[in-house]
Amino acid sequence: MFTGIVEELGHVESFDGDVLRIRATTVLDGVALGDSIAVNGCCLTVVDHGEDWWQADVSAETRSRTGLADARPGDPVNLERAARFDQRIGGHLVQGHVDAVGEVAAPVPDLRVKVPRHLLRYIVEKGSITVDGVSLTVVDVLDDGFTVAIIPHTAAVTTLGERRPGQRVNLEVDVIAKYVERLAAPYAPAEATRSAV
Repeated sequence: MFTGIVEELGHVESFDGDVLRIRATTVLDGVALGDSIAVNGCCLTVVDHGEDWWQADVSAETRSRTGLADARPGDPVNLERAARFDQRIGGHLVQGHVDAVGEVAAPVPDLRVKVPRHLLRYIVEKGSITVDGVSLTVVDVLDDGFTVAIIPHTAAVTTLGERRPGQRVNLEVDVIAKYVERLAAPYAPAEATRSAV
């Protein structure tokens, strides 16, 4: 479980085959094999690490469902260690399970992201959404996506300040909304269930 508060801007060192190697320092404090670290909002497992780097295996499933397939050496990536229960949750509950890949339509400060149609039902004004692992509050819901207001600090310490129109970003919608929909589905009229899909 994560909070969507990026701890460090790391950099891709290499992506050979299924092994992603990332340069970092902060997220390595106290790291152990098997720990989870979110990379642009995608939960990965530490399989090896050194003084200023760590590695993760990236499955074909992860490549196909996230923007990590686009990662190239030198690219900056948002990093966050798994949350501990003895700390404040500054963002919202984030699983690190990417729901889909969106596309930047307008850059910061008024970031606009296009999303696949099936995710629109989970996006609400003033609700939470994660873009490349960053916990954000939705400003407007659009016919094809949403907008969020990015403050200068967030633009400076995450990848969002560098994202340009046409670039892909990882999206995770609020998991609570997905569970509510699933639990309520048996009680919803058949027409409402069909229209939600």
